[in-house]
Amino acid sequence: MMGRSDVLLVLGASFSNHTGISTKKKLIQVDYDRMTLGKFHPVDVPLWGDIGITADLLMEALANTPFKRDFIPKEIAARWGRWRAEKQSRVADSQDDGLNSAFLFQHLSDIVPENAVLAVDVGNNTYSFGRYFETKQGQDVLMSGYLGSIGFAMPASIGAWAATPDRPIIAVAGDGGFGQYPMEFTTAVKYNIPVKVILLNNSELGKISKEQRAGQWHVWQTSLVNPNFAEFAQSSGGWGKRVTDPSQLRATLAEAFAQPGPALVEVITDALKI
Repeated sequence: MMGRSDVLLVLGASFSNHTGISTKKKLIQVDYDRMTLGKFHPVDVPLWGDIGITADLLMEALANTPFKRDFIPKEIAARWGRWRAEKQSRVADSQDDGLNSAFLFQHLSDIVPENAVLAVDVGNNTYSFGRYFETKQGQDVLMSGYLGSIGFAMPASIGAWAATPDRPIIAVAGDGGFGQYPMEFTTAVKYNIPVKVILLNNSELGKISKEQRAGQWHVWQTSLVNPNFAEFAQSSGGWGKRVTDPSQLRATLAEAFAQPGPALVEVITDALKI
């Protein structure tokens, strides 16, 4: 939809080196931080100012402007329909080499409570979460974005619990990310922090492997030697279970969310089906 627009009004987004918007697109960028204006992407009209005040002024100025076309009812809904159909086709893909991410996040979308906070790590698990997890109103998602802070999910989930102890807290991580700070799970056990860890284990740093393949290089030094993370969670004093069969997934997720304390679901995933 951005690609088909005449002009983009950007409020508080600084873009990044990965932003896939044509430099020919007319752009109005509003931000209180002058350093972000045009930092990564050419901007036709940079507006330095408070976003809320600017938005109020724009709404006032456009109050009597008729909008010729409303994209929401038809085009966006149609695109959502096509994407959901595509997701369903991916859910049905072979899972002989481990569960595929579309299948995992379809079930996780159903089970995660509406008032949950989700802390998402860095790596292929993050891309898969973005593609396949459908948030509900009332949920909050925490991620480190393009900082690339691998290992973010577990400590962030503990921080989220400290800030909002009455809400369900979920950490979504890959084996590489969780392996950066695994002993924080013992912190959760010590203080009975009821965080639920969904760990996608493909025995490698999958995002780095993907980048190497994209550059037509040999996949080099991305494999990992992992413990059984479910058994690790149990030996730490928490609840843990490993999922290798698609038929086990939904019941295991439900069992984990029913635990009063910290729990970890280790899902053996297909490294190539993110």
